[in-house]
Amino acid sequence: FLPPTATNTSARLAGLRDILRTRGVQAYIVPSTDAHMSEYISQRDARLGWITGFTGSAGTAVVTQDKAALWTDSRYWTQAERELDCNWELQRTTSIESIAMWILKVVPSEGNVSLDPFLFSIDTWNSYSRALQGSGRTLLPLETNLVDQAWGDQRPPPSSSEIYSLPAEFTGSRWQEKVAGIRQQMEQHLQHPTAVLLSGLEETAWLFNLRGDDIPYNPVFYSYTLLTNTTISLFVEQSRLSGAARESLASGCPGSLCVELQEYGQVSAHLRRYAQGNVTVWLGTEYTTYGLYSIIPQEKLLEEKYSPVMITKAVKNAREQEMLRAAHVRDAVAVVQYLLWLEKTVPQGQVDEFSGAQHIDALRWAQEHSRGPSFQSISASG
Repeated sequence: FLPPTATNTSARLAGLRDILRTRGVQAYIVPSTDAHMSEYISQRDARLGWITGFTGSAGTAVVTQDKAALWTDSRYWTQAERELDCNWELQRTTSIESIAMWILKVVPSEGNVSLDPFLFSIDTWNSYSRALQGSGRTLLPLETNLVDQAWGDQRPPPSSSEIYSLPAEFTGSRWQEKVAGIRQQMEQHLQHPTAVLLSGLEETAWLFNLRGDDIPYNPVFYSYTLLTNTTISLFVEQSRLSGAARESLASGCPGSLCVELQEYGQVSAHLRRYAQGNVTVWLGTEYTTYGLYSIIPQEKLLEEKYSPVMITKAVKNAREQEMLRAAHVRDAVAVVQYLLWLEKTVPQGQVDEFSGAQHIDALRWAQEHSRGPSFQSISASG
């Protein structure tokens, strides 16, 4: 018996297992993250959801030739039971130790345990590496994502929507000033890094005062930045930049404030070339994947938990503070309107949780400057 909410994953698993066989892989780990360690992800990056049928925001799956298991936390146990079919066993924990223990049980000694290094944080990679150390199993990074291969042309296409400039009245600081500030921090740092690598999507969006909508509820776009003392490389799908955005980025050309646009997929090759020189790359380990991190020789790395951009971005300037307060006032207006509407309509028996959520979204959209909610409305009564 399967609930109607479950997804039949038999064909998907068979396709992935064929690929594992040809690759000589005994177990494949599938996380719920994207290549930028984003909290929310786009449909194109929902690999865990596609292979398991489970649509919660956090989890890890492992697939072997004859077994498949999903690990997720207590928020999602009921949901996972409704969405998983009989191919899957649900593990009610999230610790890497428990995932590794399961792998050691089902993967024979000398077996390969594989993953996409561009979807795992440095810490997570190190945890798996430690857990499997000395067990005879090899942790094998594969740059081709095997779920993507199995998914094929059914996988949603990359976003093609416009990347636009945020007007100066919202930011309180031109991007050129932000770049100068970060370069100053590089100069003043004891280790004198020659470059800062930005992997977190909000880092690049903030630095250049650009916005997009590649991920629902998040005003970001897929990108990386390598900022050196003299050059700025922005890795992004260039055709998507609005005319104003392109103009803004080119305003410092030629010179050290000229933004060189590179294709999004070129970041690894570019970083590999750059790391051959006499350089030191400063990065924040929380948002950098093991895939990018492993390209740079250890002695050329300056590692901190967060990049200088993430730290600087966290301290809002006077204009940003003013904008935050104004946004909260506008949102409060929508909430007050909503409470009044509820008082009038609930006694008539006309409102359920879903129509209530739709109504408050509409009230928020009606406010000036609204770009939509910051997450899907969580609506419950009783």
